[in-house]
Amino acid sequence: MSGSDALQSVQFVKHRGKRLAVLDAEDWEALVEWVESLEDIAAARKALANLKAAKGDRKKAGWLDWQAVKKDWR
Repeated sequence: MSGSDALQSVQFVKHRGKRLAVLDAEDWEALVEWVESLEDIAAARKALANLKAAKGDRKKAGWLDWQAVKKDWR
């Protein structure tokens, strides 16, 4: 299920004078994944824009050198 499908599946209830949105747990998880994907896409676009602005120079674009970082992952 996509995030937009999950949004369309929401049901509204009133409780103690408040209008609340109710989602199935699976729909909620799909919505969270969708939002995380949107955040990842935005981060990738920003990184690419920075790289283009730095004319392909990864260091000037603020990218980390994988060889320098890799040893911290072991």
